[in-house]
Order: sequence, then C-alpha cells, then structure tokens
Amino acid sequence: MSATEWGRRAEALYQPGYASRYRAVDDDIRHGVLVQTFGGWLRTISESFGREITALDLGCGTGRYFWALSHVRALTGIDVSEAMLAEARQPVDASAITVKNITLLHGDFLAQTLEAGAFDLIYSIGVLAEHSPLDDRLAERVSGWLAPGGAFAFTAVHPQSFSVTRTWQRRLGEWLLPFSAGRLRAVLREKLLAGGLYADEVRLRELLPRHGLRIESIGSHLSDIHLHLMCVARKPA
Repeated sequence: MSATEWGRRAEALYQPGYASRYRAVDDDIRHGVLVQTFGGWLRTISESFGREITALDLGCGTGRYFWALSHVRALTGIDVSEAMLAEARQPVDASAITVKNITLLHGDFLAQTLEAGAFDLIYSIGVLAEHSPLDDRLAERVSGWLAPGGAFAFTAVHPQSFSVTRTWQRRLGEWLLPFSAGRLRAVLREKLLAGGLYADEVRLRELLPRHGLRIESIGSHLSDIHLHLMCVARKPA
C-alpha cells in the first residue's frame, strides 16, 4: 500500500489494541450530542439528492457514521488502518444501516487511485484539518472523484478552537494578522492554519472554488472536543 507521511502516522497509531478501544468509545457515544449532530447532518445531506446515490467515506474508521446514510445504494469506506477496517466490518449500530452495498478499502486517500466521477457524495467527519491536511492536494482529488452535481461534506477544526494550544507564537501571530498584508499575511495565515491541519471560513472559501467546488453552507458545532466547522460544497452539474 502506498501511503503519505500522514497516512503512515495514522497507520502507526491505529493498531489493533488502539482500534479496539476506539471502537468501544464509538459504541458508547453513538447516541451522544456530537454523533447525533454530525449523523443528523449527514443524513440530511444524503437525503437531499432525492434518489439513490453512491458515497465515499474518507477515513471511515470503525464505520461510526454508516448508520446515518440514507438512499445510498453503494458506499466505499477507505481507511489507512487495517485494524480500524476490521472493526468496520461490523459497523457501529449495524442494525440501523440501510446502505445496500458496503466496500471497505485499505488505503491512504491522499495516495489512493479511485475512479473519476464515481461518487455522488464524499464525506469525512473528524479527519480533515485534524488528522490529515485539508489542502489543494486533497481538494483536487475529491473534485475528481465527485460526479457532476455531487456533494463534498466534511468537518474541520477551527484554528480558534479551545483545543488548539495557545503558544506565545500563536498568540503573537493572531495579534499581528490584522495589521499584515501581502506575503507576510499569507505566511502568518499558513502558520496559524498549521499547513492545513486547521481550517476557517476564509480558508474554505479560498481553497474549494479553486478546484471547482461551490460552497453551499458552512456551519459550526462546539463540542467538548473542538470547535468544528461543518461544510458542504457542490461540484457543478
């Protein structure tokens, strides 16, 4: 399996013991506020097509959100961790899943080759701008995999989330940003966004249109883990 630096890091972390503990937490929080919020959001998006669709879950983990999908005839879940995929073979709340066909793919979505235009919905929850960069490379790949009229739905961690360590360098950068311009401003923003490991609304409105993705909505959710952004972007039909 070909993997990027980010993929190798995740693969090293999500070994069988860790994956087992992660799955236990997933089962425990199934009806909690965070999962209900993201799951309800994902269900609304999948139902918005008004027809059966194909879907791709980037970083599917244990299958935490498979139950939330509606009108999905074929779902591909990709994850770099074989141990997490082993858990996903019996997904979270399996009895509630209505997806007709699920394929689990062991791979790094930053390096994996997938069929162009194959998916109506590509989603990723708790992965992008958190465990792997949300950048031009990712946006280009997603745009290529989406069918015309397809939707890209994802969460991201906001750089002003309470979970982001407030170092003196970060505080200084945040103070300087409003007074900066040109190259200095671009450098400061990139530092504050940690190379794509955080994302704010400005970043999303700059990034996604460059790859033919029109933003439909950007919302937020404050959990006990992060300040999350919730974004839906569409590839023109």
